[in-house]
Amino acid sequence: MADAEQDDELGFDQVLERLRGVVEKLEGGKLGLEEQLAAFEQGVGLARRGARVLDQAERRVEELLGQGEHKTAPLGDDGG
Repeated sequence: MADAEQDDELGFDQVLERLRGVVEKLEGGKLGLEEQLAAFEQGVGLARRGARVLDQAERRVEELLGQGEHKTAPLGDDGG
């Protein structure tokens, strides 16, 4: 559980770096089943942390833009 607690302190770039490491381990094909499950579990936790960091960043941007006349829209939203 110590790893999960440390993961909660990571920034987005660190999360991506660790996720890449997990993917490399899983793709390497040298892990036993229990090790694969542990790596997968770590990867899921990291992905969730990354999503939380992105959500926080989005809220900050919306707050900053809310002070002006700008509106936010999801990426790729062409309004039609």
